Amino acid sequence: MVARLFNLNSVWLLPATREEVWAIIADADMSWPQWWPGCSHAAPIVRADAVLTSPQDILKATTAFLNFKTSLGYTLTISVHPTVVVRPREIEFEASGHLEGTGRVTLTKEENGAATRMDIEWRVRPTQRWMRHLTPIAAPAFTAAHAIMMRHGERGLVKALARTSTSSRE
Repeated sequence: MVARLFNLNSVWLLPATREEVWAIIADADMSWPQWWPGCSHAAPIVRADAVLTSPQDILKATTAFLNFKTSLGYTLTISVHPTVVVRPREIEFEASGHLEGTGRVTLTKEENGAATRMDIEWRVRPTQRWMRHLTPIAAPAFTAAHAIMMRHGERGLVKALARTSTSSRE
């Protein structure tokens, strides 16, 4: 039985420049757990030897293992490995673990560059047996849990951007 493909899209509107957003989301140390509620590191980051030493090459050589606690009470553990990095506009990912597939984050300037629109696309299939079997009836609940988790991430990133903005003015 092939698991259902979930097409999960989110749009975050962020009160910061594209470069400020990029500095946080494209951090080679994958510091998402510092600002995303419900996100934690599941294992140490793995980094292959980067061919070059640019931040983009280092990011593409990085695999992060992350836990995401959902509002439904289960935790998803996924690895995130950037495959395409176009600074400061786009990151494409491969995901594996409890969800398997691809993701893409695109940053677009808004309001004369003072704000940023972040489009997030995930094309994933659940790999856990229980999720695959429940998907025909629980897909709406899984999708709603994803939306809640993403709203928490957006709020956390807005707060992180505000802290960064405040500390850079001091």
